[in-house]
Amino acid sequence: MYSRILQRFCSRQKKERAQSGQNARKLRRIGMSVSIKSSSEIKRMREAGRLLEQVHDEVAKLIRPGISTWEIDKTGEELIRSRGCIPNFLNYNGFPASFCISINDEVVHGIPSRERKLKDGDIVSLDAGLIYKHYHSDAARTYGVGIISPEARKLMDVTRESFFEGLKYAKAGKHLFEISGAIGAYAESFGYGVVRDLVGHGIGTKLHEEPQIPNFKQKKRGMKLYPGMTLAIEPMINQGRADVVWLDDNWTVVTDDGSLSSHYENTILITDGEPEILTLTKSFE
Repeated sequence: MYSRILQRFCSRQKKERAQSGQNARKLRRIGMSVSIKSSSEIKRMREAGRLLEQVHDEVAKLIRPGISTWEIDKTGEELIRSRGCIPNFLNYNGFPASFCISINDEVVHGIPSRERKLKDGDIVSLDAGLIYKHYHSDAARTYGVGIISPEARKLMDVTRESFFEGLKYAKAGKHLFEISGAIGAYAESFGYGVVRDLVGHGIGTKLHEEPQIPNFKQKKRGMKLYPGMTLAIEPMINQGRADVVWLDDNWTVVTDDGSLSSHYENTILITDGEPEILTLTKSFE
């Protein structure tokens, strides 16, 4: 009995590897260097996503007026390392922290500081990732601090929902830029500016892999999606215009017009059916 079970298991594993290899060969033929994950790689990606979700859930409890962004980052790094993982943002291209913490008009890549403290009415995005057994996960959330304005709440809600609008097209057989178009169309229907200068990305054994994933409509359909692709989809939505500028620290990106910005991101897996959100395993309804 054990032998027959083992044979069936091995047969299934061979079939999965064959399918993964077949999809990878298709991409090579059309000149795409996008990695197709095997079943064992997907297992590690799932665990990387699950652990990052735990970290985000714990760090979210820290959000309150008066806390410094340095304290949030320090605690977040400790939470990542306590799970046997490595913070993948720390020292990435010289970035000096484990979390990007961006407040109000800061779009992304805000650098934590002992002097920078959250205030009542702020909105703050926490963007972080980790490495588990050589595989990366990446996710971002935007939170309100204390009592925030209805306008700020709406921006946050629309940004989050735009992710799920794009997710509807994250299926095998669909095309990459269908995701982009759906995100942009939803956010722009509220009069918001969809950031053009920053995009989502593939993810796996590297934090940033091909393909790049814009959050706005493209002229072409983009590449076809295949099971085994892992993507970091991350709408960055401004309350005002889409234009952004980089500050003198060469990291922090802010809205050009000083308007609020919101960021929401998850690492997802393309499957034979519905997409799987690796960094949001609880019900998101």
